[in-house]
Amino acid sequence: MNGINHKEGVTFRRRLTQGTMFNLFRIAAGINGAALLVVVYFLVARGWRAINWTFLTQPPMDSMTKGGILPCIIGTLCLSVGAIVVALPIGVASAIYLNEYARPGRIVRIIRLGINNLAGVPSVVFGLFGLAFFVVYLGMGVSILAGSLTLGAMTLPVIIGSTEEALRGVPDTYREASFGLGATKWQTIRSVVLPAALPGILTGTILGLSRAAGETAPIMFTAAVFFTPSLPTSIFDEIMALPYHIYVLATAGTEIEATRPLQYGTALVLIVLVLGLNLIAIIYRSRLRKKR
Repeated sequence: MNGINHKEGVTFRRRLTQGTMFNLFRIAAGINGAALLVVVYFLVARGWRAINWTFLTQPPMDSMTKGGILPCIIGTLCLSVGAIVVALPIGVASAIYLNEYARPGRIVRIIRLGINNLAGVPSVVFGLFGLAFFVVYLGMGVSILAGSLTLGAMTLPVIIGSTEEALRGVPDTYREASFGLGATKWQTIRSVVLPAALPGILTGTILGLSRAAGETAPIMFTAAVFFTPSLPTSIFDEIMALPYHIYVLATAGTEIEATRPLQYGTALVLIVLVLGLNLIAIIYRSRLRKKR
């Protein structure tokens, strides 16, 4: 009887601990969701009046107290896409090497430690690095190219980490079956492993894209300018960008109070743009998972 009671007591404590932890996780998820809703509601309530066709299709005018934010939208899209174009192939190739080719050892541990440390570096440090290396040393100047390379370097650790996890999640039986059919290692990686890991790779791409679109410090040193009404025509042009435009309107404008609705409207457009890009990637990832 004592043994039975002891087992029942252990089972009860385990269930209690499990239920407590699940409830804590639910509360944490609820807090995050509520915080997002509060932020979105705050921006919508204060910024929706500024959203109109002129605001979305015209450049700023009258010391940026009137007009729109079209150059900022185009600039943000250019920087975000440029950052992913730079970081995605390098990040995926690095993760393939670390997970599929590199032998476990001190060098691999050092590389992974460096990647983890790089992920924790403040964005302003990346901005100073981009200013010193891309803008000054390589002579790119303040341009889309310099900003995209800087943002690409900043998002690289996220993409490497998520791609490695996705590659680890591919069962070894997939690789063994491919080898058994006579495929080489590269053929196995290209035709079997990467397609199976693609949804996980897209998750890292989504995170990197979100971070690149919302950063201010890296682009204010490398790509964004206070004001330029013209749209970019090459990767060596300087641009306006939504995050930096919000900063300018809120801190350095000549009519800060007069531009308050424009500040909230610009922030609302940035949120919608980031969520829209994420939604497209999420839908594409879901379709890939259904095909598996």
